[in-house]
Amino acid sequence: MNFSNSLIQWYLQNKRDLPWRNTVNPYHIWLSEIMLQQTRVAQGLPYFLSFTASFPTVFDLANADEEQVLKLWQGLGYYSRARNLHNTAKYVAFELGGIFPDNYKDLLQLKGVGEYTAAAIASFSYNEVVPVVDGNVFRVLSRYFDIETDIASSGAKKEFTELAAALIPKDKPALFNQAIMEFGALQCVPKNPDCEICVLNSGCLALQKHKVNQLPVKLKKTKVRNRYFNYLVFSDDNEQYVLRKRTEKGIWHNLYEFPLIETESEIDFDEISKLISEEYGSKFEILSIKPLNNESILHKLSHQHLYIRFLKVKIQGMAENAISYESMISFPFPIVIHNFIEKDLL
Repeated sequence: MNFSNSLIQWYLQNKRDLPWRNTVNPYHIWLSEIMLQQTRVAQGLPYFLSFTASFPTVFDLANADEEQVLKLWQGLGYYSRARNLHNTAKYVAFELGGIFPDNYKDLLQLKGVGEYTAAAIASFSYNEVVPVVDGNVFRVLSRYFDIETDIASSGAKKEFTELAAALIPKDKPALFNQAIMEFGALQCVPKNPDCEICVLNSGCLALQKHKVNQLPVKLKKTKVRNRYFNYLVFSDDNEQYVLRKRTEKGIWHNLYEFPLIETESEIDFDEISKLISEEYGSKFEILSIKPLNNESILHKLSHQHLYIRFLKVKIQGMAENAISYESMISFPFPIVIHNFIEKDLL
């Protein structure tokens, strides 16, 4: 039994029952693929169910307010995906009459849809013979065929895509694509896969050469930047709070947060108190400042490590545009701020 048939047989016996696999609706498949970028299935599934319940069609998503979309997305990270999702929904609904493009080439023209997502939608919805190549596929192919190409290199995507295209059965493209991705997710896992029970073990070159844990090769390391965020929780006489919308480009664009002082390094309480007084003393009459978390919260993003602390700043009188706790919790926040508000603010 050859590589492709073995994978498909394994998949039919072992696949997870996931809602986007029980449909060829391109809207649902597109939603799931965008959500599962950089996200595990277990984490993404509740979001998929929430989105399809709140926005049953692409028209519902297109007509939604951006803050509603961001609030539902809260905690899933990489928020540019949500903004692109919303913009693409508007384009499909209002420019294409609610009908998604039915081929790989045209799907690539949609904002936020790259080669992998376009291939997934084209094969799963329209059975187009086009291979999907994600991290799981890199891993399965590099191990089985003993490919030492650095998957972070410029030519890797082309090399692996051509190999996958040669393997994909012309009459079963959707099934093959689902199978190889699921195989990488469940069986040919990154660390310590159980090769003894693997249906491909007789032909796997990495297993024969004792190289399973060396493949795939990825040499480029992501450079991580450390940032230090000091959030100021201003509280007025009415116990109302001041928020700001993060309009600048970069992380958390269009999400809400407390007023922020970012510093070059972690500074002590006296220093941050002085900075708060210098920056806000002319705007508010500050009565007291106290830290709300003893140690900084480390929040890891793909290219940044954020060291976050919250300080309660009690001010006299009533702050302009301040809002109540009850109103505040309906706003879309980065998950680290949302968790603080829910667990530690009151």
